[in-house]
Amino acid sequence: MHKFKIIRGCLIAALICTAMPVAAQTDADTVTVKKNELSIDFQFMGRGESRYGGMVVDESDPVDDEAEAPKPGKSNFLLSRMRLPIHYKRDWLEAHVTPQHSGVWGQEGKGSFNLYESWVKFTSRQGLFAQVGRVALSYDDDRIIGTDDWAMASQSHDVLRLGYEGHGHKAHAIVAYNQNAEVLSTGNSQYRYGAQPYKTMHTLWYHYDVGRFPLGVSVLFMNIGMQSTKDDVLDKTFFQHLLGGYLSFNPKKWAVSASYYHQFGHNENNVRIDAWMASAKATFKPKDLYSITAGYDFLSGDKNFAVPGAGQIGMSQHKVIKGFSTVYGSHHQFYGAMDFFYVSTYLNGFTPGLQNAYIGVQVTPLKGLAVSASYHYLATATHLEDKDMTLGHEVELQASYAIARDVRISLGGSLMNGSKTMESLKRLTKDSTLRWGWISLVVNPRIFTTKW
Repeated sequence: MHKFKIIRGCLIAALICTAMPVAAQTDADTVTVKKNELSIDFQFMGRGESRYGGMVVDESDPVDDEAEAPKPGKSNFLLSRMRLPIHYKRDWLEAHVTPQHSGVWGQEGKGSFNLYESWVKFTSRQGLFAQVGRVALSYDDDRIIGTDDWAMASQSHDVLRLGYEGHGHKAHAIVAYNQNAEVLSTGNSQYRYGAQPYKTMHTLWYHYDVGRFPLGVSVLFMNIGMQSTKDDVLDKTFFQHLLGGYLSFNPKKWAVSASYYHQFGHNENNVRIDAWMASAKATFKPKDLYSITAGYDFLSGDKNFAVPGAGQIGMSQHKVIKGFSTVYGSHHQFYGAMDFFYVSTYLNGFTPGLQNAYIGVQVTPLKGLAVSASYHYLATATHLEDKDMTLGHEVELQASYAIARDVRISLGGSLMNGSKTMESLKRLTKDSTLRWGWISLVVNPRIFTTKW
């Protein structure tokens, strides 16, 4: 109850602070006129994919390295997403709602229909704001908290967000509490969490843009409460924490970024966490025609990570979890476009971590046309029992063309040559050379706007 009183008090205080500075002002000669704005957009994203090879065995099954793997199969499917964002603004008040439908063409049940966003926001002239509702959160490079827009359903959070933005400073405080039903008498132990995989989430984010210098610095702290998975203590919540920062430096022809995050606390099984990740990326653009990018990601892994052989159940004990979790980031942007890492899981929920070294080039030969190619070397972060650390090599090609201001078509393909380690860890088919191709159409016109 104390937690809800604190949240309610913060919301009331924020509403008072944000509303007072913009109340209508009246004197003998002048009356402040409030202006209203309403806009309606339409967003369509469709994508067709073709895959050859990949994971064909349940990840909980033990692996027999000597058994012949299944022959690779091919799958083809079409995905689509439609949104209708509606936005209203009047001086200090904003309201936004985005209905969304997403699914696979021909899907049983006709796909998924939900509210992707639905929020109200109060803003003062001094830069203070309060926002409450379902919000698509995006911070820094989206590595830790992002919308994951590649996924058709994407990510949004039911939150209260308080903050200040002005004079190069941005400070946000976020509070979330998830419940998948209205509890009347049975208690929280019968109801875990709903749309997002946490019970509670508290986040502090601060960003500063250095004046007259192309440098931005961010600090992020997260406190994530995960409800216990043990039957005898279902009403108990264990907390894991994340603390780190992000730096971006963009002088003339360069764009350089780096990040570091440390995770600690306990997971939902009350096992201690001590994990970290670091990344660095640099892009050089000598001319508008082309740019070159190189980077490196390191995500720590669990020690003594072992892949059980045939006939073994694969139980493993870890006193400390060393595998870093990327929590609620836009995973498709990082670690290779084929999404083998930090989208699908490893055996027993543990991970050997990841090293991702990459280099790429992007060319814009025509107005509206962008073509890119990149290479990834992928390896585990920890040494494996009787296995090499190398996971494989991935090559990616992509092209994107703006047919009109609000119409864009994109296509791409990836080729991965997986190692024996990759075959064991990700349960690959016999042919470890995996292929994936896709084509996408995005249409997002503004269909209505008015002011009064």
